[in-house]
Amino acid sequence: MLCLVISTTILANIAFKEQIAAMAKVPALLFFSFFISFNSFSQNLISHSIWDGLLKEYVSQNGNVNYKGLKKSEAKLDEYLSKLSTNAPKNNWSKTEKLAYWINAYNAFTIKRILKAYPLNSITKLDNGKTWDVKWIKIENNTYSLNDIENTILRTEFKEPRIHFAINCAAKSCPPLYNRAWTAANMESDLELRTRSFIQNPVYNSVEANKAGLSKLFDWYKTDFGDLISFINKYSKLKLTTKATISYKEYNWSLNE
Repeated sequence: MLCLVISTTILANIAFKEQIAAMAKVPALLFFSFFISFNSFSQNLISHSIWDGLLKEYVSQNGNVNYKGLKKSEAKLDEYLSKLSTNAPKNNWSKTEKLAYWINAYNAFTIKRILKAYPLNSITKLDNGKTWDVKWIKIENNTYSLNDIENTILRTEFKEPRIHFAINCAAKSCPPLYNRAWTAANMESDLELRTRSFIQNPVYNSVEANKAGLSKLFDWYKTDFGDLISFINKYSKLKLTTKATISYKEYNWSLNE
């Protein structure tokens, strides 16, 4: 009888230890599952570091591009464009990650289009002035034009008016090309910075209380900005009155170099 009790006790202890061991494995399995999932997600994201390095080296603080110098590093640009072409945004990316991708794509492919024809004095000399409509940008199974990226994706899907101060059309009157890559982490602060900087720059916009001479962008894309005077007043040092008259400046299509 004593042996039976001892045997039962030993078996109970063994079962208890096995149960504890099994429970201990659960957090480890959960952690492993999370790690695999996170690692897979991280691999889907694209690094913009190559593009960032090129911008810092060949684009000045005020947005002038050293195309002649950049031409010598075109292989690096092609490497970055290849990454874009084989890694379209995924459904599990955040909105800002997708936005960073498409802004960088627009700017990088615009630079590539210029380099293919460089030297030239204006992007309007390309494709009979309709280079924005040419479908040549291959991203996975789709082929886009620059206008597709700007109008069909950036403007339509994101409905973010400040993208107009983030993308650059390679002309002197365009909002200056940012000399760093756009990232999800800095998206909001950089959109605010670039919008404010453009609106307050007298080269592009002149603002007085009762009148303003604005960039032609505000005329072309007026539907994106809602109440234009309110939008300008949010970023301008001088505030427009509600009855201020608005005119638009002539656009300079000379190359931004």
